[in-house]
Amino acid sequence: MSSVFDLKIKVKPEHIDVLGHVNNVVYVQWMQDVASAHIEELGVGLEQYLELKHAMVAVEHHVQYRKAALLDDEIILRTWLYDINALYSFRQYAFFNAKDNNLLFTGNTKWACIEIATGRPKRMSPTFIQAYQPIDATIDPFTLG
Repeated sequence: MSSVFDLKIKVKPEHIDVLGHVNNVVYVQWMQDVASAHIEELGVGLEQYLELKHAMVAVEHHVQYRKAALLDDEIILRTWLYDINALYSFRQYAFFNAKDNNLLFTGNTKWACIEIATGRPKRMSPTFIQAYQPIDATIDPFTLG
């Protein structure tokens, strides 16, 4: 069974755009960062990708910006897996301001399993399938704290 995973970060000057808040593309980078940290914790990170000769790649993102994050804000990047099949895993994200727990951002990604050498779709190995199990349906990741 997978888990809900949190990564706490601090907004840095390089994250800020000309409007004085975190640039929209930074949130997508944070999606990648927290997903990568989560798969490492699950035991299927880059090293295992290379060993197994297949990897998960993002094929579709959906994002919703709710509130602005500002310089020096501490942000909780939360992610979890919510569905899986032989070729795809589906990951959700919710980013919160750590100070007041306000929801800043939500998103989800469809990840495809590919063979590294060819870039072609490949069925997930049992290692991936076991690690990428969705969270229990009774867990509400938006209210964890």
